Amino acid sequence: MSLTAAMLIGRSGLSAAQTGVQVAANNIANASTPGYSRQVLTLEPTRGSSFGGSGAGVSVTDIRRQVSAALQGRLWTSQSEQAAAGAQLDSLSTLEASLQELTGNDLSSELAGFFGAWSEAANLEQSNSVVVQQGQRLADFVGRIRRDVLLVREQIQSQMGGLVTRANELLEQIAEINTSIARTERGKPNANELRDQRDMLVTSLSEIVDTTIVEQPDGQFDVHVAGTPIVLGGRNLGIDVRQDSDGSQLTSVVMLKTNGQPLNVTGGIVGGLLASRDIGIGETLETLDTIAAQLAFEVNKLHSTGISDPGMTSMTGLLGIPTADRTIAMNSSLNATFAGLPYSAENGGFFVNVKNQASGLTQSVRIDVDLDGLTNTGEVGFDDDTSAEDIRAALSGVDNLTATFAADGKLRITADEGYEVSFSDDTSGALAVLGVNAFYEGTTAADLAVRSDLLDDPTQLATGRMIDDTVVANGTALAIAGLQDAGLEALNGETLLELWGNQVQTIAVNTEYASDRLESTGIVRQSLEAQRAGASGVSIDEESINLINYQRQYEGSARIISVARDLLDTLLRMV
Repeated sequence: MSLTAAMLIGRSGLSAAQTGVQVAANNIANASTPGYSRQVLTLEPTRGSSFGGSGAGVSVTDIRRQVSAALQGRLWTSQSEQAAAGAQLDSLSTLEASLQELTGNDLSSELAGFFGAWSEAANLEQSNSVVVQQGQRLADFVGRIRRDVLLVREQIQSQMGGLVTRANELLEQIAEINTSIARTERGKPNANELRDQRDMLVTSLSEIVDTTIVEQPDGQFDVHVAGTPIVLGGRNLGIDVRQDSDGSQLTSVVMLKTNGQPLNVTGGIVGGLLASRDIGIGETLETLDTIAAQLAFEVNKLHSTGISDPGMTSMTGLLGIPTADRTIAMNSSLNATFAGLPYSAENGGFFVNVKNQASGLTQSVRIDVDLDGLTNTGEVGFDDDTSAEDIRAALSGVDNLTATFAADGKLRITADEGYEVSFSDDTSGALAVLGVNAFYEGTTAADLAVRSDLLDDPTQLATGRMIDDTVVANGTALAIAGLQDAGLEALNGETLLELWGNQVQTIAVNTEYASDRLESTGIVRQSLEAQRAGASGVSIDEESINLINYQRQYEGSARIISVARDLLDTLLRMV
C-alpha cells in the first residue's frame, strides 16, 4: 500500500467520523422532539485493490431511522382502539347522566306515578283531572328524555363532521409527503425528517379513524381507512360525511369522497362516536318510542272500552285514514295507513253498546273484525278481511247510531238524541288502532300526548267498565293500573318498567365496558410506546458514547494522515 493510499484511508476515516459526529449531534439535539426517530450511521469497509489484502478505508453507506415498522403499526392500532374507547365512554356517560335514572326524577318514577294515579282513581281517592294531568306529565317527560337523548346524538353528529374534515386534511398532507419522499429518495438519500413528519400525521389520523398502513417499495404509504384504500401514493381519494334521512332524523355517514361508498369506521374517535350513536343512543331512542307506542296502545285498548260519567253521545277517532285506504283490509301491507303503525289490530271483535238515557236500557251489538289473513275459501289473502269502511258500515247498521268519516279521514260515531254510546270486550284492538275514545294520541316519544279534548274536559275520562253485562264504576281504572305489572306480548312478556329498566342497565354495562376498555387499551398503548422509545428514542448516554468513539476515530484518522505525511517528507528529503 502506498503512502498516498494511506492518506486516502485516513481521509475516509475523517469523513466518516465527521458524519458520525453530525448524526450523534442531531440525535442529541432532537432528543425531546415529538415524533423524532433516532438516526443511525451505517459504515462499511471500502474495497481496495484486487491484488493484495489491504483495504481502502471506510465508506458511509446510509443514515437511516431506527424504526420497527411492525411495532409502529401495532402502536397506531392501539391508539385507534384507545381513542374509540375514550369517545364511547364520554358519549355513554353523557347519555347516562341525561336519563337521570335512580334520582327520583326519572322515567321509572313517572311511569309508577302514572299507574299509581289510576290506582288511586280506582279507589275513588283521585279526581279525573289529576289522572289526566299525570298522563300528560308522563307524556311530556318521555318527550323531554327523547329531546335530551337527541341532543347527545346531535353533539356526536356535529363532532363527526369536524373530525372527518380534520382526517381528510391529514390524508391530503400524507399524500403530499409521499410524493416528496419518493422524489427525495430517488436520489438515494433517506428522507428521514419527512418520514418522521409523515409518521406524526398517521399518528394523528389513527386517533380519529382506524388506520392501516402499507409501505410501497419506493417508500410511499398506502393508507387504508376502515379497510378501504384512501391514500394511494401521492393521490388522496378523500373521505367525507353525508347526512342520510330516515324521515324523522338525520344520520351522519362516513363515506369515500369519490364515489360515496360508506366506510365502516370502528376505530378512533369517529368509531367510538358511531358505536355510541348507533348502539347506546340509537337503542335508547328505539326503546323510548316502543314504550310510548305500547303505553298508548295498551292504555287506549282499555280506555276505548271504558265508560265515562256522564256517558258519551259521540266519539271521534284519532287516526286519519285517506279515502283510498278505507276500503283496504286493515291487515294488508297495501294499506299504508295501518302498515305504518307500530301496533296492529288482530282477528276478533267488539261490542257496541247504545243506551237509552230515558229508560236506561242498553242494546249491545257485536261487531266482528275479520283479520285472519284468509279468504272465505281458506286461501291466504285479504280480499274479505275487515277494512275501516267495513267497521264504519257495521256501526252505522246499529239502531240509533251513525258512523261517518270526517273530512280529515277520522271515524266519527254519533248516537241519536237521547242515547249514549260505549264499547266493551274488544278482543281485536281495532278501536284503539282507530283511536276511538282513546286516552293517548301519538305513536312515538316525540308526539305522545293525552287526547286534546280530554285535557280540556277530564269528565270524559273513562274509569268505569262493562263487565259481564254490569257496569263496574272503577273497572277501567283498575285495569289500567294493572298494566304496571302486566307482561306485554309485544315486549316478549316484559312490562313497560322492565323494558326501560333493562335498557338503562344495558347503558350502564356498556359504559362500564367502555371504561374498562379505555383502561386496558391505555396500558397496551403505554407498553408499545415504551417499546418504541427503546427502539427509536434517543438515549443521551448512548449518543455521548458515540461522540467519544467518533472523536477517537477522528483523532486516529488524523494521526494516520500525519504519519503518512511525515513518511512522505522523509522520502522526499532522501531524493
